[in-house]
Amino acid sequence: MTSTYLPDKRSGPDAGAPPPAAKAARGRGRRRTRHWLTAVAFQVPALVLFGVLVLLPMLFALYASFFRWGGFGMPEDYIGVDNFTRLLDDPVFLGDLWRCLLLVVFSLVVQLPFALALAVALNQRIRGRAVYRMLFFAPYILSEAITGVLFAMIFAPDQGLADHVLGTVGLDGLGGEWFADPSTVMATLFLVMTWKYFGFHMMLYLAGLQSIPAELTEAALIDGAGPWQRFRHVTLPLLAPTLRISVFLSVIGSVQLFDLVWVTTAGGPDHHSETMAVTMFQYGFKRYQVGYASAISVAMFVISLVFALAYQRFVLRRDLEGATTTLRGGGS
Repeated sequence: MTSTYLPDKRSGPDAGAPPPAAKAARGRGRRRTRHWLTAVAFQVPALVLFGVLVLLPMLFALYASFFRWGGFGMPEDYIGVDNFTRLLDDPVFLGDLWRCLLLVVFSLVVQLPFALALAVALNQRIRGRAVYRMLFFAPYILSEAITGVLFAMIFAPDQGLADHVLGTVGLDGLGGEWFADPSTVMATLFLVMTWKYFGFHMMLYLAGLQSIPAELTEAALIDGAGPWQRFRHVTLPLLAPTLRISVFLSVIGSVQLFDLVWVTTAGGPDHHSETMAVTMFQYGFKRYQVGYASAISVAMFVISLVFALAYQRFVLRRDLEGATTTLRGGGS
């Protein structure tokens, strides 16, 4: 019987060393661990700030909403859900909901179409369009406080710039008390909001328009499509993701509107321009009913959260699925 001798390939100085595949796997594992620790190290400061400045105040507001509390010391007078049931009977808060809905409708029907029309116009080859873009976007750069003070002076009854201009052109009858009149305060406030925020939405639409391939518009032009047909069948569908984001931001902004209203009207006259955020501030920092103000803040959060989840589920679903598919395809 003969035997064949097969020499050990790992005999010699490297006899006890792991195979190359195992060494490569260990190296990959160490690199993954190092990358994971690096990512955690960069995220921890942001997570700590988010927890301290956002998450903890939110949880404490929810906790305080179950107490009758004036804001001094710790909450002790537990009243359960009485603050929330009070919201349903509070005519001011119910009016806030109606005014919020009114601002949302005005924004969707007037402000956003106006911004879209300007964006389409400024996307054309016209002389000085960069200057026009800068001028139209400039109001958004101003702070809400400056904007509020400016328009409080412009719409001052009898002595403001608006009444003076109307009187100069013989339209004295159109002038009025503006912010001081319950019948005109919301329209005047919405005019200020439109002036302040339309430039932001205009720039969003301009960015979306410039991302549309010019070849598609040229192909539609060759096929004989007119300006409205090109806008309706080419521009508008491709701009839809930007429009959906713009609508979302507009609605959330209307729900949380505070500083512009506070500086111009402080919610007056007689609560006719008050928003939920202004009511919350009035009760929390003017009347020292912090428990009830916390309940209003929780209600605002729930309204915003429900809208955001529903909007994401039913409106942004296609956009989010497309983004996920793109990310997966790019990583493979």
